[in-house]
Amino acid sequence: MTMDDSPASLRGLRLRWGWMTVMLAVLLAAMVAGITIGPAGISAGQVVAELVGAGLAGRPSTLSGIQQAIIWEIRLPRVVLGGLVGCLLALAGASYQGVFRNPLADPYLLGVAAGGGLGATVVIALVPGAAATMMPIAAFVGALVAVALTYTVGRSMGGRSAVSLILAGVAVAAFFTAIQTYIMQTNADTIRQVYSWILGLLATTGWSEVLVLVPYAIVCGIGLLLHRRLLDVMSVGDEEVDSLGVSATRVRITVVIFSTLATAAAVAVSGLIGFVGIVIPHTVRLVIGVSYRSLIPVSMIAGAAFLILADLVARTVASPAELPIGVITAFVGAPFFLIVLRTTRRYVM
Repeated sequence: MTMDDSPASLRGLRLRWGWMTVMLAVLLAAMVAGITIGPAGISAGQVVAELVGAGLAGRPSTLSGIQQAIIWEIRLPRVVLGGLVGCLLALAGASYQGVFRNPLADPYLLGVAAGGGLGATVVIALVPGAAATMMPIAAFVGALVAVALTYTVGRSMGGRSAVSLILAGVAVAAFFTAIQTYIMQTNADTIRQVYSWILGLLATTGWSEVLVLVPYAIVCGIGLLLHRRLLDVMSVGDEEVDSLGVSATRVRITVVIFSTLATAAAVAVSGLIGFVGIVIPHTVRLVIGVSYRSLIPVSMIAGAAFLILADLVARTVASPAELPIGVITAFVGAPFFLIVLRTTRRYVM
């Protein structure tokens, strides 16, 4: 019997697949709710029949043309976009926490989102009419500079401790936000567009934003899933990774690049949506344990479901007005972050 065939490994495998099945069911329910709930008066049964019958089986639709357009061109793209953004932010958060061996690492707290926001703002304000494909690229450049600065400053302040990284991230985010504000003030004609984007939004004009995001989601998802076993080893120390014949530095750089690209792509199409990368991985850890072999894929699914539900709350709680989704995630995430900070003292001493 090999180590992978041991009773403990088999139990862990069954537990992992069991929770993945549960989260997939939650994600499916969240998607149906996101497509169903709204002023159009389309029932959940009609939504399921349309998606399965007309969408998958190719049977004639029983809905009116307006109802079909609402489902296929308005609500479904928004739900899919929310799922992709939540998936990428949760994936990036879990990966940052693993590679920095720090439970408080998060795209928002490390200044990565602010850097991505600055890059996207430059495109919006200074390159009018730029193609949508430029936004993720510009956001990636800004986010990569931000995470490099945060990590460098954090190490100079005391290694990879939580306090040093958080303080460095706050400083970097403040600096990038100041530059962003200056650009906004000197380009007043775009200030409304940038401001609404800063608060976080999932408004779509069809499938265009989804099509922009999908290639980044595939590349980053595959890249980080392939590194999830090495993240388990990284939690022990760089020496363990080097003993396997793999460079710990190469692993860290690769994971940071994929995580930053995931954050930048999400930020480019949805604006600044904070705390997903810290709330979801920690919640998943409480349920399935700390192994990144399970944590990464389950966090991706849970992040997608969480942001779909957050968007549902954002567009219904003050109906007919719509709250920025960043307000909803901050309302949940800020208290959660304080709890995590209080319960991880050994990382901050």
